[in-house]
Amino acid sequence: TGKGNNVTDREVTVEAAPKRVITLNQGATEVVLALGLEDQLVGTAYLDDAVSPAWAAAYEEVPVLAKEYPTNEQVLAAEPDFVYASYASAFEAKVAGERDVLANSGVGTYLSPFGCPEAGQRPEATFEAAWQELRDVAALLGAPESAKHLVETQEESLSAIEDAAPGAGFDVVWFDSGDKTPFVGGGDGGPQLILDALGATNVFEDLEGGWGDGNWEDVLAADPDVIVLADAAWSTAKEKRAYLEKDPVLRDLKAVRAGAFITVPFSETTPGVRLVDGASTVAEAIDALDPLP
Repeated sequence: TGKGNNVTDREVTVEAAPKRVITLNQGATEVVLALGLEDQLVGTAYLDDAVSPAWAAAYEEVPVLAKEYPTNEQVLAAEPDFVYASYASAFEAKVAGERDVLANSGVGTYLSPFGCPEAGQRPEATFEAAWQELRDVAALLGAPESAKHLVETQEESLSAIEDAAPGAGFDVVWFDSGDKTPFVGGGDGGPQLILDALGATNVFEDLEGGWGDGNWEDVLAADPDVIVLADAAWSTAKEKRAYLEKDPVLRDLKAVRAGAFITVPFSETTPGVRLVDGASTVAEAIDALDPLP
């Protein structure tokens, strides 16, 4: 028997390890791949960017059910016994199907705690909370020991980054998307966790939530040393850099003049199995800035 999180008052229990699992977001897919449980996958869907090279070969062996979310009919056609998603939007009636409906078809479900639609029921965004999800999923899929080595390895990597503090003294804007209004990393999500680990200062650390609308006036006032560009299918790092370099005001920012841009895959910016990779990506890029801005 395995048990998982209590999301929206739903405790997840399985009496036997699922053998036919579908993952409905890249974050969920990469958790299963990182745990080495790809043989239990019968379908995936909805990438934000490229799957980590560490698991790309395993991913290629798993059927992709849809570019974005599959329909309930597509899900059931794969004959799953379990469906795991990162976001509550996966379990809407018009796509994969509501969780109660899937349960009535004999399909268990698990929603990442970070994807809970009720903000008050989401865990605080921490590395430990991300690791707990790995432990929960490993237990539910019948392989609790598979999370142990993975978490220990990530803990060691994070500790080394924190000790080195390569971002100390740097003011950083984490730019996700937008033009007239920048959508930026706030004080309660993946970007803040990464910047804290590096010892850097997030210009928008007082913005509530993991992400939110910033404003260019605050960016200009802060004149950041570094701009991190989230690279996603819907808003590429290349597009954002071009916008900053073309704008007659923003191009005079210190970071823009110095070319102090750091590109991070969106999948490394959300609390999950690749968040420590995101910290490593930013740490290595900051170390490589030469000359320093």
